[in-house]
Amino acid sequence: MSITAAMVKELRERTGSGMMECKKALVETEGDLELAIENMRKSGMAKADKKAGRIAAEGLIAIATSGDGSKTSVVEINSETDFVSKGDDFIDFTQAVANTVVNNDVADVELLNATQVTGESVSVDEKRRQLIAKVGENINVRRFKTIETNGTIVGSYKHGIKIGVLVELEGGSVELAKDIAMHIAAIKPICISEDEVPAEEIAKEKEIFKSQAAESGKPAEIIEKMIVGKVKKFLKSVTLLGQPFVKDGDVTVEQLLKSNNASVKSFVRFEVGEGIEKKEEDFAAEVMAQVRGE
Repeated sequence: MSITAAMVKELRERTGSGMMECKKALVETEGDLELAIENMRKSGMAKADKKAGRIAAEGLIAIATSGDGSKTSVVEINSETDFVSKGDDFIDFTQAVANTVVNNDVADVELLNATQVTGESVSVDEKRRQLIAKVGENINVRRFKTIETNGTIVGSYKHGIKIGVLVELEGGSVELAKDIAMHIAAIKPICISEDEVPAEEIAKEKEIFKSQAAESGKPAEIIEKMIVGKVKKFLKSVTLLGQPFVKDGDVTVEQLLKSNNASVKSFVRFEVGEGIEKKEEDFAAEVMAQVRGE
């Protein structure tokens, strides 16, 4: 049976795969479109499983808000290379996952992967595997976070494609929430206030300060005062409320909030690849691996 351009076109539209791959699949099934789709899905699953152990530390951040404005979600999707993360297919997939999160009640990534993509007939994991088969890299849905409004204001900010922030305010305005989100993106506070700083973080910093102060040769009582002062400075530097506002260093974020009768209830900051141990890549070997289809 001859394989026509129309048959190849239909298979491409239904699978999103390349022209040559579609033509090859149709030749193998003697023009049976449904069998070609089934075989391509099986092949895609096998490729996805084979690439599952490869480190994916690049990627994108996407933010989505529900139609009624009651929920806002931020997600991180990882790829192996920056090149793939800049492609339209990866960008579309990342946004589709964000839309799926905000439109469904999902508690974790496992449940999200099993959830049907909003507006489509496949699950998130099926769509992920199809994309892996197409781009030839491992892709992971790493994490997501949703903030629901309950008489509060949720602001969001994306810095490029790598950093995304959500902020929930009591009082204030959408513009203030966005400004605070921008500040968090730039300055990276670890929590809102000093009482939320983990005790182990404070203890670790104290040990460092003790070692530094001990080398000064000053009396113990002076050293203790030095340590207290350094700890206070550290706490202000890592807490949102204690930090100088990024757009006006003369006021702290706490002062800015008070002047607008607002307070921060919660925030989340995602940065692509943070916490993932990246491996050194041999670029030539990577290119050859892709040529061989590994």
